[in-house]
Amino acid sequence: MEQSKLANPGPLGLMGFGMTTILLNIHNAGFFPAMTAIVSMGIFYGGLAQVIAGILEFRKGNTFGTTAFTSYGFFWIALVGIWYLPTSPATAPTDATFVGIFLLLWGIFTAFMFIGTLKANKVLQFVFASLTVLFVLLAIGNICGNHLIINIAGFEGILCGASAVYLAMAEVVNEQFGRTVLPIGAAKSAQH
Repeated sequence: MEQSKLANPGPLGLMGFGMTTILLNIHNAGFFPAMTAIVSMGIFYGGLAQVIAGILEFRKGNTFGTTAFTSYGFFWIALVGIWYLPTSPATAPTDATFVGIFLLLWGIFTAFMFIGTLKANKVLQFVFASLTVLFVLLAIGNICGNHLIINIAGFEGILCGASAVYLAMAEVVNEQFGRTVLPIGAAKSAQH
C-alpha cells in the first residue's frame, strides 16, 4: 500500500512569519502606529499558523522546521503577551531595556538557526541572516532607547519578511508547476 504524499507545511510557516514581520516592521520603520492588525497577525498568523506548521514539520521528521516554526510562532504570541497581558501586583510591565534583552536572546537563537541553513537554499539563508540582524538591531535600539536604530531595523525587517514571503511563494509555485519558476538558489546535494 502506497503512503500518501504529505503536503509541505513550510510555505504556511514562512507566510505566517513573513507577512507578520513585514506588518510589524512597517510600524518599526515609522510609517504607522501600533495597531490591532499587528496584534491580530502576531497571535493568529505569525503565532498560531507557525505553530501549526511546526507541528506538521514534526510529522514529516524535519527537526529544523519544527524548531524554527514552533519557536517563532510562540515568539509572536509571547511578544503580544509582553505588550498586552495585564500585570499582576507581583509583576511589573516589561520596560524597553528588558524587551531589548528578550530580543537579543532571540537574535542569539536565530544566529544558531542560521548555521543550520547553510545546508539549505540561498533564500532561506538570507531569511535567517537578515532575521539575526533584525533582532540585534531591535535589541540595541530598545536597550539604548534609540528610535533611529529601531526605524532602521524596521526597513531591514521589511526586507527580511519579504524574503520569507518570496520563499513561501517560490515553494508553492515551483511545486505546482513541477519545475523552478521562482529561483531559490537550491542547496547543493551531498556528493557520494
